[in-house]
Amino acid sequence: MVPPLVLDIDGTLTDAQGRLDPRAFEYLPSWEAPVVLATGKAFPYPVSLCHYLGLEQTVIAENGGVVLVGGEVSYAGDRDAAQAAADEFVSRGGDLGWDAADTVNRWRETEIAVSLDADEELLREVAASYDLEVIDTGFAYHVKSHGVEKGAGLELVCETMAYDPTDFVAIGDSENDASTFRVVGQSYAVANADDVAKEAADDVLEKSYMDGTLSVLESLSES
Repeated sequence: MVPPLVLDIDGTLTDAQGRLDPRAFEYLPSWEAPVVLATGKAFPYPVSLCHYLGLEQTVIAENGGVVLVGGEVSYAGDRDAAQAAADEFVSRGGDLGWDAADTVNRWRETEIAVSLDADEELLREVAASYDLEVIDTGFAYHVKSHGVEKGAGLELVCETMAYDPTDFVAIGDSENDASTFRVVGQSYAVANADDVAKEAADDVLEKSYMDGTLSVLESLSES
C-alpha cells in the first residue's frame, strides 16, 4: 500500500517559473492514500487546488496557521500582531512589495507575507519587537507567530485522521517544510530546496521541482 503524502506546493508541485506542473493531475487524484497539501500560501489556494485535482480538502495553509480537516477549520497565530508589525514596517520606510489589490495577503488570516525585495533587516527588527518571527520561503518573507508551523498543522490533521504523522511521506523545498520533515516518517527535499530544508530532510533528491516529486511518487508506487 502506498503511504499518505504531505506535499508542499510552490517549488514542489510547480516548475521553475512557479506554474503548477500538469503532471500533478495525472498522479495525485489516483493516489490510493490521503494527500495533504501544506503551503505558505493563503487558505483559498490549497482549497482550490484540492477542488481542481479532485482531492479531499485536507490542507495546511499559511505555514500551519490555517488547517482544514474533516470539514473543520482551525486557526493558529496572531494576525492582528502581524498586521501591526507590517504597518510599523511601512511607517518606518519599508515596502510590502505588492500592488494595491495585494492578492498575496487579501485572504490571509494568520500572518502577513512580504516581498523578498523588502528590507529584510528592518522587517526582522520590527517583527521581533512584536514577538513575531520571519521565515523566508523562497517566495516571500512571512511574518508570523512563533510555534505556528506546518509540522504542528500535520499533527493537528492526524488527530482527526486515522494516521500518525510518522505514517506520512513529505516532499518540500523550503525552510517552512523543515518542521514537517521532523515529524513524518520519511522526508524528501527536491534538488532546488534551500539549505534549511535539505538539512532537515532524510533524503535530498537529484531532480528539481515536480521532476523530483515524481521520482518519489513513482518509487513509492513501485515498492
